[in-house]
Amino acid sequence: MKASIITVGDELLSGERLDTNSQWLGQYLSNHNVEVRRILNTADHLGEIEQALRAALNEEDLVILTGGLGPTNDDRTKEALQNLFQIPLTRHEPTLAHIKKYFDQKNRKMTESNYRQADVLSNCEVLFNETGTAPGMWFEVEGVGLAVLPGVPHEMKYLMKERVQPKIERLKSWMDRRPVAIYYLQTAGVGESTLSDEVLPDLPGYESDQIKIAFLPHPGGVSIRVNAYGESLQKARNKAEPVLSYIREQASGHIFHEGREHSLEGVLGELLSDSGKRIAVAESCTGGLLLNTLTDVPGSSAYVEGGIIAYSNEMKKRHLDVTDGMLVEHGAVSKEVALQMCRAAAARSDADIGVSTTGIAGPTGGSADKPVGMVWIGYWSVNEHFAVKANFTKDRLINKQKSVAVAMDLVRRRIQGIESTPYALQLQYH
Repeated sequence: MKASIITVGDELLSGERLDTNSQWLGQYLSNHNVEVRRILNTADHLGEIEQALRAALNEEDLVILTGGLGPTNDDRTKEALQNLFQIPLTRHEPTLAHIKKYFDQKNRKMTESNYRQADVLSNCEVLFNETGTAPGMWFEVEGVGLAVLPGVPHEMKYLMKERVQPKIERLKSWMDRRPVAIYYLQTAGVGESTLSDEVLPDLPGYESDQIKIAFLPHPGGVSIRVNAYGESLQKARNKAEPVLSYIREQASGHIFHEGREHSLEGVLGELLSDSGKRIAVAESCTGGLLLNTLTDVPGSSAYVEGGIIAYSNEMKKRHLDVTDGMLVEHGAVSKEVALQMCRAAAARSDADIGVSTTGIAGPTGGSADKPVGMVWIGYWSVNEHFAVKANFTKDRLINKQKSVAVAMDLVRRRIQGIESTPYALQLQYH
């Protein structure tokens, strides 16, 4: 099944609001074996909405449109649908009763525009919205499914999961389409270009009409998606095996999980729990982001001791035993300080593993010897004590995110007995 996503709203084009709906829908549909072929943002313009719908309905099996269902004059989606189908609006009484109850509970008076929110096209199946006041609509046009949903993210997600997904499955059941098997391999500690050019140089040779491969980079690493098509689901899976075997063999140290829904911090948490090890952190440039990420995982109290956020040199000296001599001779952003910070973090908490971060997050503060984006990450255990140096970007937030990802991946590799460090980092032992 092939799909297009259309999001409506001037605020998306102007950058006033991020288009998180398309991102979520793309992931959701891919996870349910629906191939998203294009995503289109369109303005609150009647003709443009109608044109986008007409083109998508002529080319796809499924179209998801979000936005433009509100009560104000700039919400033009219903009018565009009326023009497209030449079908009048009708007032949906169950939705109107729901809206009235909503306003009564808030002790607010309804206006005429609130009444109009209960208007839907008479040829649609109403997608009752228990989470808001704008109902969704479902159409089937010559075998093509069209879902029209509110732009409010939590309302859109609710309707997609509870109302639209069963209809998609029904459409799939009678559509004569090639089954597709979709695989995700999650990697960390390696960039997209290095992964493609150096780790997996022969990967393009596996692509064909039956095998599609995509690299999905993010600050923590790269997700590799493999789509395999066949006459049956089993045949699709069989076609995927050669490329999956190649990726697993060549990128084994970098792959931390296979599957769509899993995070590096989640995998690391499982490894720490299973090994019975506890971790403590000492952070400077990441400002607590490493500890926050580790503790985002439910049950992290089983393996996280805590951390020290030592942003200033005085805090480093007072709480992590960094000396004036280290700071004068090497500076706060150095191998020596990173080594001392991780050792002190473990010693202060009696943890099995200590990790530290110290660097120049930017966008200012760099020098020729220590440019913006240079970060030292320290690691201590009873058997090992070393630090790695990384040179990231000039973007402050990305540098913090990458530092956290590399630190977690470093610990993961050590627990799993993988000798390599995150790719292209400079390993410097104490």
